[in-house]
Amino acid sequence: MRWLDADEMRAWRCYIVGSALLDYRLNRELQEEHGITLADYEILARLSEQEGMRMRMTQLAADVASSKSRVSHQVARLESAQLVRRELCPSDGRGIFAVLTDSGFELLRTAAPTHLRGVREHLIDRLTEEQRAALMVIFEDLAVRLGPPP
Repeated sequence: MRWLDADEMRAWRCYIVGSALLDYRLNRELQEEHGITLADYEILARLSEQEGMRMRMTQLAADVASSKSRVSHQVARLESAQLVRRELCPSDGRGIFAVLTDSGFELLRTAAPTHLRGVREHLIDRLTEEQRAALMVIFEDLAVRLGPPP
C-alpha cells in the first residue's frame, strides 16, 4: 500500500475540511433565509434549467450525483411542500418526471440571490482566474472518472 506523504495528506485534509465547511455554510444560509437545504436548492435549480421545468428522476439523480432512492425521498419532501410534483412519463409507463411547480420556481427565484451571494463570497471571488480554471479541470475530471453513483 502506498501511503500519502505529508503534502498529499495536507491536500486531502484541506479538501475534506474546506468542502465540508463550504457545504455547511451554503446549506445554513439557505435554511435560515429560505427554509430549504442546499440539496433541495440544487434539485429546484436543475429542474428550472430544463425545458418544461421537468426531468426524469433517473437523470435528476445522476445530475445531482445522488442515488435514485435518495433523490426519490428528497423529491417526496419537496412534493409534500408543493414545490415539485411527479408525473408519469407518457412514452414510458415506468418513467417518472419530477416537475417544478410555480411555488417551487418562486422559492428558487427568491433563494437564488442568497445562494449566489454565498457561492461568490465563500468561494468564487476568493480564487484567482487560474485557481478557478484548475478547480474546474480537477472536478470535471473527477466527475467523469467517478461517474454517477450506483
